Amino acid sequence: MGRAILAISGSAAGFLNRPFASLGASVGDFCRRLTRLMFDTYRPERHYMRGPGPACAAKRGPAQN
Repeated sequence: MGRAILAISGSAAGFLNRPFASLGASVGDFCRRLTRLMFDTYRPERHYMRGPGPACAAKRGPAQN
């Protein structure tokens, strides 16, 4: 039986019934999402610029109220 399955070409193998294929895809999708959430290194709030920094203030001189 094992040799018969190996003899099927790659294009015909896609038509075989694989009952756990969707389970494997779901587990893989879960692992990818979990990894992305745990190790996402981009944090936009760290790159958000709120206004002129100290170098700009030093150029302009003391602030006038």
